[in-house]
Amino acid sequence: MLAAAAVPVGVAFSRWVDGVSLFDAAITIPIAVVLGLAAIVLARRGRKRVEWTLGRAGGRGASRLGSLLGGLAIYLALTAVVALGFYGLLVLLGR
Repeated sequence: MLAAAAVPVGVAFSRWVDGVSLFDAAITIPIAVVLGLAAIVLARRGRKRVEWTLGRAGGRGASRLGSLLGGLAIYLALTAVVALGFYGLLVLLGR
């Protein structure tokens, strides 16, 4: 859940705190990517454990949720890169 929340929290932080710009909030993008990839890897490991124990260990739903949230985090990070690029272009052009 931290992975999916990293980018929105960074944007909200830049809006609430004076002196922190949207460019400063860009530090959350690589954090979201790293945490998202970790969530996907851990979800795959959990799925393999469920298969190996024939479902007795449980955790099938948690692995699906982890994979979904990891994918969402990577999607949000890529969207933030595109949005930040356009924002930087607009600031550069002075509009």
